[in-house]
Amino acid sequence: MLYRLFVSSDIEGTCGIAHWDETELSKPESAAFRQQMTREVSAACEGAIRAGCEDILVKDAHDSARNLIPDQLPESVSIFRGWGSDIHSMMSGIDGSFTGAFFTGYHSSSNTDTNPLSHTMNTQNISITINGIQTSEMLINLYAAALYDVPVLMITGDVGICEQAKRISPNIFTVPVSRGRGNGSISIHPALAVRRIRETAEAAFAEGIKHPERFKVDLPNKFDVEVSFIQHYKARRASFYPGVRQTGPRSVLFSSDAYYDVLRFFMFCL
Repeated sequence: MLYRLFVSSDIEGTCGIAHWDETELSKPESAAFRQQMTREVSAACEGAIRAGCEDILVKDAHDSARNLIPDQLPESVSIFRGWGSDIHSMMSGIDGSFTGAFFTGYHSSSNTDTNPLSHTMNTQNISITINGIQTSEMLINLYAAALYDVPVLMITGDVGICEQAKRISPNIFTVPVSRGRGNGSISIHPALAVRRIRETAEAAFAEGIKHPERFKVDLPNKFDVEVSFIQHYKARRASFYPGVRQTGPRSVLFSSDAYYDVLRFFMFCL
């Protein structure tokens, strides 16, 4: 059996991030944080390799999807840069052949205060919920992995998203590297973050090989997805998508018993 790992990598939960300018390729402040994002992904991959992982696909999953520095990753890693233009978005490339998945650099959702850059998928919504649960990119992508029976073994990022991950999947390994405080962020040392990620990744992948059932998350039988947009016209636009009902000037509701349909709704309506 080939032990494979899928890594979805974001940046707003990277150690030290505190401002949007630090996340945008066009801004000079971003260079140091692209380096740190890459170091954290590399550490996660190195830990998994130590635990016996033989093949790794990394999805660069922030903004342009061209943030990671490829030649600073282990040679056994393949990297998916740019967007796949499919419903899997930050999980493009996922399928049932992977032993497990890691999420690195993840951040808290919109409508929360545990990261100064809290948002979900974009900055155009106030709130997204699935079955009443405040929805983060972590939850969206964890369910996407569950579609293919791929367990999510580890997440790194801010304290808020790590705590939510534990509520949903109690045995998931987490590495909190920062804590939001108002419009700022308190982070651990970047080198310490890298070391903890490498050590935790090794333990997480080893446990995933031995006991994948411990990380299993069952998909709900039905999905009620509510989105509250900042701009009222976005709700009207989304209301024309099949199955969507406008519930207020800025809000819509989409219901389905198939998560694939939920991902398609997100692709076209967020």
